[in-house]
Amino acid sequence: MLLVAVGLVAVALVIVAVLIGTMGVGTTGVARSLELVNYRPDSRSVVKSELAAKDRFVVPFEEGLKGVARRLSPSGTAERLANNLDKAGNPPGWPVERIFAVKGIGLVVGGILGPLYDGLTFKALLVSMGAAVGLFFLPDLLVYNTGLKRQESLRKGFADALDMLTVCVEAGQGFDAALTQVARTVTGPIGGEFARVLSEIQIGKTRSQAFQALGERNTAPEVKNFVSALVQADRLGVPIGGVLREQTKEMRIIRRQLAEEKAQKVAVKVIFPVLVCIFPVIFIVILGPAAINIYDVLIKR
Repeated sequence: MLLVAVGLVAVALVIVAVLIGTMGVGTTGVARSLELVNYRPDSRSVVKSELAAKDRFVVPFEEGLKGVARRLSPSGTAERLANNLDKAGNPPGWPVERIFAVKGIGLVVGGILGPLYDGLTFKALLVSMGAAVGLFFLPDLLVYNTGLKRQESLRKGFADALDMLTVCVEAGQGFDAALTQVARTVTGPIGGEFARVLSEIQIGKTRSQAFQALGERNTAPEVKNFVSALVQADRLGVPIGGVLREQTKEMRIIRRQLAEEKAQKVAVKVIFPVLVCIFPVIFIVILGPAAINIYDVLIKR
């Protein structure tokens, strides 16, 4: 009994010491008052009944859908989506978290479509599974397709932007000033990319790091070659004007080659419309009267 009493007293002393230590942690006096003044309650520190309807119902449901989508997605999906969003220009209002929420909503909507289509049957189960899988991966496909379109648009406008950049540098402007001029003047994705490069340089990145990030965000071979040449010139101390001049010459050659390539593809692309739309009409015009005459001869006989 004596040992039990001593043990209980020891436990009580430990608890009291922990409570005293906990009470002593944190600021006091004026600092504590300032913390209370600057305190901003969030949804976790407020009673649920005091929250708005959106915070009580919509937000928890959305968070649950995000969790389900994350658990069902393969590993590395968040990084892949972030990379594809960079290639798509990071559309405003569509971060990775919202895409996961949309994927979760797609699962729910796909699961509901089956019973709405055919009731509680095996066919409805198959429809639900197919619709859920399709709607779950639809946001990935849309982000990827948006990135492809933006990369193609960037590739088309890159040559003009590089020409203007070369002219500005050769006219005596500094490289950063020339980049600013291109970002303000050139429309399209390439202007936004150059503006982002300038912003990254202003927040502390080196020029090489900013342009390397530009090369990682874009898949166009011309952009990657330009970034590699620029980074190499920056490391070796080569004059930027000469590098830009050579890159501009190379871009003109590439543009001419791309135009020739597209011109050679036209003959192949025209075959299918000709076979489907033009040849049947020609056959009808040429063989139609003959077929009518043959039909009349056979009927008269």
